[in-house]
Amino acid sequence: MQQEAIKQSHFIYWASGIVSICGIIFEVLFGALGSYILGDGVKQYTLTISLFLTGMGIGASISERVMKRLILAFIWIEFMVALIGGFSSFMMFGMTAFAPDGTDALFLYSVTLLIGALTGLELPILIRKANEIGVGLNRSTARVLFSDYAGGLIGGLLFVFLLRPQLGMVKSAFFVGLINLSVALVVLYLFRKEIAKLKIHILAGTVIGLLLLTGLFFGEEMAFSFEQKLYKDPIIFNENSAYQKIVLTKEQGDTRLYLDGSLQFSSSDEYRYHETLVHPPMSEAEEAKNVLVLGGGDGLAVRELLKYKQLEDITLVDLDPAVTDLANTNYHLLQLNEGALKDEKVTVYNKDAFEFLEKGNRFYDVIIIDLPDPNNESLNKLYTREFYSLIRNHLRPGGAAMIQATSPVFATEVYWTIDETIRSTGLETENFHLDIPSFGNWGFIMASRERIELKNLDISVETTYLTGDLLRAFTVFGKDEDREIINRKGNRVSLEPNTLINPHLIEKYEQAWDNY
Repeated sequence: MQQEAIKQSHFIYWASGIVSICGIIFEVLFGALGSYILGDGVKQYTLTISLFLTGMGIGASISERVMKRLILAFIWIEFMVALIGGFSSFMMFGMTAFAPDGTDALFLYSVTLLIGALTGLELPILIRKANEIGVGLNRSTARVLFSDYAGGLIGGLLFVFLLRPQLGMVKSAFFVGLINLSVALVVLYLFRKEIAKLKIHILAGTVIGLLLLTGLFFGEEMAFSFEQKLYKDPIIFNENSAYQKIVLTKEQGDTRLYLDGSLQFSSSDEYRYHETLVHPPMSEAEEAKNVLVLGGGDGLAVRELLKYKQLEDITLVDLDPAVTDLANTNYHLLQLNEGALKDEKVTVYNKDAFEFLEKGNRFYDVIIIDLPDPNNESLNKLYTREFYSLIRNHLRPGGAAMIQATSPVFATEVYWTIDETIRSTGLETENFHLDIPSFGNWGFIMASRERIELKNLDISVETTYLTGDLLRAFTVFGKDEDREIINRKGNRVSLEPNTLINPHLIEKYEQAWDNY
């Protein structure tokens, strides 16, 4: 085999790995976009992966018809992937901001299918070209496929640990598009002798490159203005962490925190939520010296806990260090949480709550569970019998736990399923709900090893909203929101605990909130 042919074949293997990296990054990027903008992460990742793989199958089928000018076909496939994929995130935010409802979803799914089809075209063409150069079919297929599969792993890791947290979704798309374009241009150079009208292809690649570079350096600012339309108030902070998108907004004194587009609190009424979350279990516990907070990285629950002078230590476990760092450094959050996470009594661990409890052996007088709603698989495990069994095992006799448990009005079956799941571990429960203007009617569940006596509950610290009498009133539920749930057929709904093996709570949650 001639030296030039060897050089060409080697780059074909490298190209297959690089375009595979890009393909996987686009695939998971589309899933992340769908999860963030359209909601329901499990559904969006399932749809985007399915559509991408379907597109690859379509592309592989179409590749049978590409028999001539294989290199030129590959170059233009990469040009299209670079241009369409590069502008995908930017256009998605634009569609969401300005196009009619549902257009953004149609756009995302169409682009996913199209990029999948183009990706499916790449490998068969590269294998055929390697074979055409003189590499045996078995050998060329094996090497190209190895490069492709290895590239898939690298692409996934790059997106999760580097691109999304460092560049965000808009810049990541433009950056990956530039990589696809670079592969095309190198191939164009290596195979220049067999390509007619070379200057036209170079010009096309140059134009696409200039567009992508413009998008890389200026597209995020425009996309930010698009994204602003997703929020009621002006965005004052915007960050993509390794786990989620963090957004702070502020308007006329109202600061709001959003994680992946879901509202976490509004400063205008967060005290209602956090006073109800913290003070009832602190009143119920026989001795409240050691407290564990799961979630609550904004520091607002800890702020309420620090009102109790007898507290000796508070352990806060929040998965995302970006959230706890924000709570410690952002002026607006510091104004709200009063620098609570900096208090010497507070120890912060950035770990998974389930794993923290599994590996820990400490008992706590009070456990506060301030976690996001169970809208995906990773959060569902924090609403299972297995998780609440860990809570029970770490709760000291005479202690109390309080769990935020979504809305008993909007998601009645979800709320009472959480209650049933907690009870299935042997814990006693008491149910509360109240109106929080920014959320609507919201529910909490207090749990203890012992029976909870409402008459003994009293609020001994200064509050803005909560009183002992009001707290007891929170235990009264209307007929359309109580435990006796009647379905549309007039039959009583049987509640079953949510478990790791049977995570049915996710489906109930999705069905409930689809109406709102």
